[in-house]
Amino acid sequence: MGERYYSFNQYLRSIFKERVHRISIDAGFSCPNIDGTKSSRGCIYCNNRAFSRYSFTNLDIRTQIMQSAKFYQNKMGVRKFIAYFQVFSSSYADVDTLKRTYDIIREFPFFVGLFISTRPDCIDEEKMKMIAEYRKEYLVWIEYGLQTTHNHILELINRNHTYEDFLKALELTKKYKIDVGVHMIIGLPTQSYEDIMIDAERLSRLNIDGVKFHLLHVLKDTELEMWFREGRIKLLTPDEYVKIICDFLERIPSHFVILRLISTADRNYLIAPLWMNRKNEIIEKIKKELENRNSYQGYLYESSNCSYK
Repeated sequence: MGERYYSFNQYLRSIFKERVHRISIDAGFSCPNIDGTKSSRGCIYCNNRAFSRYSFTNLDIRTQIMQSAKFYQNKMGVRKFIAYFQVFSSSYADVDTLKRTYDIIREFPFFVGLFISTRPDCIDEEKMKMIAEYRKEYLVWIEYGLQTTHNHILELINRNHTYEDFLKALELTKKYKIDVGVHMIIGLPTQSYEDIMIDAERLSRLNIDGVKFHLLHVLKDTELEMWFREGRIKLLTPDEYVKIICDFLERIPSHFVILRLISTADRNYLIAPLWMNRKNEIIEKIKKELENRNSYQGYLYESSNCSYK
């Protein structure tokens, strides 16, 4: 058989008939979980400097766009791009500020998509109406940081939102016919294998469009670093991660776009596990494991014995 999971690249090529690349943009937004609105502590694992090329460099949005586009145009011959507002909570501002920020992409004709990464508690009806207008010109997705469907784990990692908050945000987003991606962390403190499979089964029932996987890892200057130093957490091995991802894929519908199989982080900030930055190797292991099982995304979901549809 061909692809054993529905990759993001496959999805984009089905729409645009050529390679499309995301340009990650740091628009200078903050987060209610660090500015004191909900907490000043932040999520225990969060250090956004490890994920953005432009965080804390004071580069304006247009410069970020031009530098990234030039790089991918010259290196890979990419002609079309998605504007990916990724850093912190990229809908955490008033509507006028958000519109002025998102409108910058209209200055660049190579953009074909608008992706917004945010928290489920940073969206409301007014914002959704404004974002939905971009659907006339662009492929629009909102990517929600859910991380887990288990409220006791969300509380432990100091997310300061609930699974029910996500469900409300999902309902509102779908009211405006916007595609939804869900960001899930694998390997959270106290999270069992059974917890993760319940996550997969719950997501399989929802009207979502894609899933992005994120391996729990330890970054400098985070609360999780202290937990790691104290021996309070156990990180996954490559083999454990590969098995979990394959098991997760088997339990979700085949039409869910897999936005990412594994995360990476800036090695200047990454403490552990160092193996996570061997991204291509891990992806190949996932593909090989599915092949060895003669399995694929949706295998168990499609089974007549599936009990959680």
